[in-house]
Order: sequence, then C-alpha cells, then structure tokens
Amino acid sequence: MGRLFWKFFLCIMLAQVTATIGIGGTFWLKNRAAQQERALDIDTSPPAQMIIEAASATLEAGGSRALRQFLGKLERMRVFAVDIQGQELMGRTVHPTMLAKARAMLEQGQAHPVVREAAGSDGKRYLLFLPSSERFRNAGAGAARDTLNAVAMSGPRAMGPGPRPNEAGAPPPRGEFGRGMPPGPRMDSPYRTFIPLAAAIAASLLFSFLLAWYFARPIRDLRQAFEAASHGNLAPRFHASGKRGDELTDLGRDFDRMTGRLRSLMESQTRLLHDVSHELRSPLARLQAAIGLAHQQPEKMDASMQRIERESERMDKLIGELLTLSRLEAGAGSPLSEDVDIADLLHDIMEDARYEAKARQVSIALAGDAAIADAAVSGRPELLARAVENVVRNAVKHSPDGGTVEVNLSRLHDGKQDLLCIAVLDRGPGVASADLANIFQPFFRASHTQHSTDGHGLGLAIAQHVISAHGGRIGASLRSGGGLCVEMLLPVKTPG
Repeated sequence: MGRLFWKFFLCIMLAQVTATIGIGGTFWLKNRAAQQERALDIDTSPPAQMIIEAASATLEAGGSRALRQFLGKLERMRVFAVDIQGQELMGRTVHPTMLAKARAMLEQGQAHPVVREAAGSDGKRYLLFLPSSERFRNAGAGAARDTLNAVAMSGPRAMGPGPRPNEAGAPPPRGEFGRGMPPGPRMDSPYRTFIPLAAAIAASLLFSFLLAWYFARPIRDLRQAFEAASHGNLAPRFHASGKRGDELTDLGRDFDRMTGRLRSLMESQTRLLHDVSHELRSPLARLQAAIGLAHQQPEKMDASMQRIERESERMDKLIGELLTLSRLEAGAGSPLSEDVDIADLLHDIMEDARYEAKARQVSIALAGDAAIADAAVSGRPELLARAVENVVRNAVKHSPDGGTVEVNLSRLHDGKQDLLCIAVLDRGPGVASADLANIFQPFFRASHTQHSTDGHGLGLAIAQHVISAHGGRIGASLRSGGGLCVEMLLPVKTPG
C-alpha cells in the first residue's frame, strides 16, 4: 500500500468516524432530552394508583411519622409527599415543573386519582404523587409486592388491626406473597452504547479500506505505466479492473492512447530515417563511382559529369520532397484562405503532364460535369497543384506505353457538404489489395515496381497530407480489368 492509499484511507476514515459521532451524538442528545421530559411526568399506571392509595391510607391512619416510615421502606417506587410550603417529607428535591403538573392533575378530579392530597391524623396535609422516572425502578408486579410488604410491615403501628408479626415477633419476611427475582443488569449500561459505536467504527474501517483501495489502485497502475514510459517502453500497459467507468480509468485509457500514438510516431520516424538513408545511399554510391571513373578515365569526363549532374538532381529532388513532407506533417505554412479555381488549376496540370507523356505515347483525357465550372476550393493553389500533379504523374509513370490516363471531375454531396471529386484512373499493373492502404506511406513501393520506375515513393504521401490539410480525403481502389483509381475529395466553398 502506498502513501496515497493511506491518505485516502485516513481522510475517509476520519470523515466516517466524525459523521458517526455526530449522528450518534445527535440521537443521544435527542433521547436524553426525551428522557428528561418523561422524567418530569407523573406516573399514571395501575401500580402507581395502588402505591398512592396505600400511602394516603397510611397518612390518614398514622400521620406524617407513619408515612415517613412507609416511604422509607419502599425500594422500587418512591412516592413524593409535598406539604403546603413545598417541602418534601423525605427531604428530596422536587422539580417545580413536576410539582405544577401534579397540582394540575389534582384539579382535574380523576375517578382513580394518581395524585392525591391527604391529611394525616396529626393535621398535616401532603400532596402525594409518583414521578414517571420511578417507573423504571420497578418491574410490574414488583411494585405491588413492595406496596403490600410495606403495608404489612407498618400496619401494626399505623393502620390498626391487620397482619401480625410471626410467632418470633419478627415482621413478615419481605415478599411473603411471592419472592421476586433479584433485579438483573440494567439494559442502559455502557455496553449498550459501546456496541453500536464499535460496530459503526468497524463498518467505517471496512468502507474506508475498500474506497481507498478503489481510488488508489488505478493511480498505482498509472504510476507504473509512467515509470515504464520513462524507461522507453511505450507499449500500452494500463488495464482497468472490471468495468470501471470513472475519470481515473479514462485517464489511464487516454495515457494508453497517447503512448500508442507516440510509439507509432517514433516507429514512423525510425522507418523514415531508414528509408531516407537507403534512398540516399544509392545516388551517393553512383556519385562516388562516377567521380572514380572520371579520375581513372579522363577521356570519359563528359559522361561522368552527366551522371554526377543527374544523381545530384535526384538527391536535390529527394531532399526537396522530404522537406515538403516534413512541413506538411508539422502543419507549417500560411493559412488556407485563398480561393482556388479547380478547373483552371487542372488545365495547367494537364498541359504539363501531356508534354511529359508524349515520349511514351500516353494520352491524358479530362472529363467533367458542367456544374464544376464555377466550383472553387479554399486553400493554397501551389499545394493543391503539387498534390494533383503527383497523382497524375504517378498514373502516367505506371501506365503502359500507348495507354490512356483518365481524369474525371464530378460534384457530389455526402449529407453534410458539397464535395469536388477528382478521380485519376490508369491501366497500369495496379497494386495488391492488401497494399491499397499503404501506398500513401512515405517510400512505399509495390513489389512489382521496386526497380521498374524512377522515384522515391513520396508523391502520394505528399498528396495525402495536402488533401487532408484542405479538409478533404484521398483513397485508392482497383479497377476492373486492371489499373488503379485514385480519388481526391475536396470541400467546395459555398458562395457568400
């Protein structure tokens, strides 16, 4: 477990414990207030009526002294006896609210009063009642037994004829009508409060552990992925557990996509460097051979110089195409804001292509809809001319002698915008179906054209970058009967 896990764990645990204590404290204060409210009530149960009647009879028969002895013998239910001055007979404190409630109930005149005002034989008057808080000190029948026992023990002195002591002169044994069970442990002991609190803390510990683990695990996996990437391993390695759909998992997947893209770019750069080195090695070797031949055979100096000049031009062309490709991949250049008339642009390209194709009797046919006469594209004319020219020259290069290259123009709508389609078709050898997606990669050459044509395999790659920069797309397909069809789709600028 890392440091982040323990930070999550402690913070969540502290929040859970604080919430538990806060909620538990709120309920405890509420229950305590309710208990205090009930403690000020007057007990109106049948046992309370019995004990009040017994206390009233004791006071009337034996006076305040007998009532004092009677109240002193009560163990479970303590009756309050308050005189006119508000003093309690046994010296106990009486809450003013409780005394006010007792006097109010006395004025109601109930049929079986639980609050009585009685006068003793000595002329003293007392208000007799039983507080509701004393209810928890008895267990139903135990209150009645206490009442009967107290009456039996105080009867000979206070109430006249009644139950007598036993033969030995001792008072009747307590609980002679049925000995009660000794009071057990009270249910409001500290354990009653400790058990729910301990259960809440245990649940908080478990919940905090699971939640901290849930948060810390993807972060730990992501940290391992970062550490591997810092050592050069860019293979995607973040694996989300289960079907998580949170932000941390999304971050891990984004990291995988980023490292995958970086890995692809690095491999592409490595492959490009290898291809450039391979393409430069051949003209450099021919240059060295021509220079050596010029030194050894001075009479063939002119032929050697022509070879040197031709190889230099090839290297210059290769470097120029590489620079163009590099700028397009980097997105450098002026904004694509100039209106380009495609019809005029194609007319100039066709003229140059026909001039080069005459040597092999390859004809170039241009056909198009009348609707494209006014079609315009927003962009840079020199880049668009370079892209279309590369595609047309590539078709001328692979066409057989005496063949025909068709350039068709059309306008279509893909549901979102109007597009201008430039289709270049030839009857060359074509490419394998598996290579259709690779012909736009730098330095790609089909297996049957490795040594049969001149070039470096950068023309279609440059065309793809140019078309993409103008918001279009380019694709290739095989023609029935042989040959290749390359389609370039460019968005048409809407007037206004």
